[in-house]
Amino acid sequence: MADSTIFRTRTLGTPAEGVRDQYADGKAAKVWEIFIGDKTSRTQNYKNFLVGLLKKNGCKRILDVACGTGVDSVLLLEEGFEVVSVDASDKMLKYALKTRWNKRKEAAFDNWIIEEANWLTLYEDIEQLIGDGFDAVICLGNSFAHMMDSYGDQREQKQAIRNFEKCAKPGGLLLIDHRNYDHIINTGYTPSKCIYYNSKHMTDIKTSVLYVSGKPSMVTMDYLIDCTDYLGKEEREERIQTEDCISEFRLSYYPHRLESFRDMLRKAFGDEANYQVYGDFKELNEIENPSFYIHVVEKPRMMR
Repeated sequence: MADSTIFRTRTLGTPAEGVRDQYADGKAAKVWEIFIGDKTSRTQNYKNFLVGLLKKNGCKRILDVACGTGVDSVLLLEEGFEVVSVDASDKMLKYALKTRWNKRKEAAFDNWIIEEANWLTLYEDIEQLIGDGFDAVICLGNSFAHMMDSYGDQREQKQAIRNFEKCAKPGGLLLIDHRNYDHIINTGYTPSKCIYYNSKHMTDIKTSVLYVSGKPSMVTMDYLIDCTDYLGKEEREERIQTEDCISEFRLSYYPHRLESFRDMLRKAFGDEANYQVYGDFKELNEIENPSFYIHVVEKPRMMR
């Protein structure tokens, strides 16, 4: 039995090497579909933003480097994009693979490539799939923040972003986001409603900020989800009687500051690249304290 006095930064079973798979014990992966809500009920402004931006820039071939259960990849496949999907978590990927199998008679899904890959070795892991480069690389849903700063100088995070840059063709895009950690650090609060998903089952997110040498180095979120609608009749009645209706899982994140994240992108793509930052899919001057920042970087067309 786990000692309740120990503050665990990740769920049990998470490996300690490379890009940490916080879904390794399967606990979060099992309820992920409940967490994000019905795939068909994505917030419309998110779908319009993502699809509209990609089509506006003539993007056709997309690399989803944090596909998880395949939610964003499925959305893009249904919109006619060609998608290669990778993730470091085999527990999450099995749900994407199951979706591909169930839709295998549809041409778009039959040609859907799904691979396990590590951001630190991404280019080498999928080099045979890159070709001339992807029109866009996407890393959405606060996924990049799962990578911690193990050495205190963000070297692994910088390496991952350099790999994203290498996978994009000249003139290609990187779409990458993170929560508004500046606001979370200042308030200690994380909104339970997410701009990406319409899940009605999320009840709360308990947020903790860990400081090391006076600097915020990790944000831990305990997600509380009401799963009773997805249980069988007997199990549902039993949980209601015991008041055990809430499933909980913990994920930990590196708290990226907006300005430092911009600087990291600039160092990877160069000053000649085009940069744009949105807050909850709006221009920054249109919103105060957004829940998410979405960075869009266009790789220079002339190779350095």
